[in-house]
Amino acid sequence: MKTLQVALGARSYPIYIGPGAMGLPELAEHIAGTEVLLVTNTTVGPLYADQLCAALSGYRLERVTLPDGEAYKTLDALMPIFDAALTARFGRRLTVVALGGGVIGDMAGFAAASYQRGVPFIQIPTTLLSQVDSSVGGKTGVNHPLGKNMIGAFYQPKAVFADTAVLATLPPRELSAGLAEVIKYGLLGDRLFLAWIETHLAALMALDADLMADAIAQCCAMKAAIVADDEREAGGRALLNLGHTFGHAIEAHQGYGSWLHGEAVAVGLIMAAHCSAELGLLSLDDVSRVTRLCALAGLPTQPPKGMRPGDFLTHMAVDKKNQDGRLRLILMRQLGDAYIEDAVNERALMATLEGSCCV
Repeated sequence: MKTLQVALGARSYPIYIGPGAMGLPELAEHIAGTEVLLVTNTTVGPLYADQLCAALSGYRLERVTLPDGEAYKTLDALMPIFDAALTARFGRRLTVVALGGGVIGDMAGFAAASYQRGVPFIQIPTTLLSQVDSSVGGKTGVNHPLGKNMIGAFYQPKAVFADTAVLATLPPRELSAGLAEVIKYGLLGDRLFLAWIETHLAALMALDADLMADAIAQCCAMKAAIVADDEREAGGRALLNLGHTFGHAIEAHQGYGSWLHGEAVAVGLIMAAHCSAELGLLSLDDVSRVTRLCALAGLPTQPPKGMRPGDFLTHMAVDKKNQDGRLRLILMRQLGDAYIEDAVNERALMATLEGSCCV
């Protein structure tokens, strides 16, 4: 079992990574009182909820099972969580436990941040994408038709239990989507890790237990360091959005859930590399390297057919990173060295969009 710490002063918390993490006795240490609300979905619940409920048998426990998918990451879909908590007359010592992927973690976290103005919550992420990224850092929220994750709160969990054993039941498409976020970490800040991913990609796709735990720990360590320095994305935390401005535009245009988040991010990473090359920062070989790695991970490498440059611009205009109406992008000076571009070169952006879109 690997253990990392997200250093945020009084809001610091541990990340436990390894097989069987959800059954660790440390789980009880992070439950404030005697009341627990387990939030899961229709896919993960039948697989793991009973096992987790058995570990929580000494608590007054209620379970909420939500529909599975990004399409249900809405304000309306939060109501069953609040309904269950209020019906059970849970108070401020309630602990919300999120058992599922990024959608469940974001929604349960936002519900915990909102219920009686804030109750503790614990993340038990069950997808690779949520284990390496979304369960850590305290970003919670829901989508709006005009933009992804535009309604939410920064709200840190009390602990994260990344049980690598559950990845055995992950569909191949979901595994590939998670690998997009792993690749992102190599591209944004660690060239050696990027080379490590390339070397071990086949083993990661085969779910080699030791290598997968190493990959998750490396990604979480990188994110923990960035979040500790900039908890609320006032500066450097925006680097974690490498590929996401383009990717979020794809998700919003296609309709949430049509493309998996990691699939859209993969195309976004390639487009960010293209834009960086247009600015003379990356070589065409660098762009090919990013494209090849995403393809080998089973990810798409081009935007959806029929999506035009204007469609990207419409959705990118409401990106959370924008300031004073100006588009901001996360680009790369070189592979493994991302930066925040506050003054996007219009020529480079349009060349990227026109060169990427299959119309």
